Amino acid sequence: MHRNKQIAIILPDTLQSIGLQSMLTDYFPPVEVCYFPTFEALNAGGSNDMYDYYFTSPGIMVLNADFFLPRRGKTVVLIDGGEGSGDISTTNHLTVKASQEIIIEQLQQLFAADNSSNTIGETSKDLSTRETDVLQLIVKGITNKEIADKLNISLNTVLTHRKNITAKLGIKTVSGLTFYAIMNGIISGDDIEL
Repeated sequence: MHRNKQIAIILPDTLQSIGLQSMLTDYFPPVEVCYFPTFEALNAGGSNDMYDYYFTSPGIMVLNADFFLPRRGKTVVLIDGGEGSGDISTTNHLTVKASQEIIIEQLQQLFAADNSSNTIGETSKDLSTRETDVLQLIVKGITNKEIADKLNISLNTVLTHRKNITAKLGIKTVSGLTFYAIMNGIISGDDIEL
């Protein structure tokens, strides 16, 4: 028999935490869920490395990137969404403002990927060196024109790189690209203005 999945929920929002815990225990048993209102509370327990998954907010993940980056395959960031996309991408995220069916589908994809020994870090190899350079500048908030000037390429080339990055990663928003870049070590959380 499989052992129970150990899940840590690190969220200041108690209601969101209770809802997520309820979905996990109702639809994905057997799981053991521990709730922590802050990252400091997780660390206070002393055994913060025992969990199979860490569900957290973007802010907590960015502020504690030193902890989450080595555990990027086990970290799930809860985002608001907005594009209506229910896909889980390489940045392991859960769209919290989606319908219950979409959230359950995202969780199923996450756990299915875990069972098939997912290799999250390898997708960044799909990006060319220049695309990685462009991605770094995008997530720093640099405009397309400024990127073209910095890299000595045309504006059309920047737009082509952006289109290729979006197609390869399946991520359409700057916030999604930012999480991808942080989770894959392309940039550090210190490079981003919150």
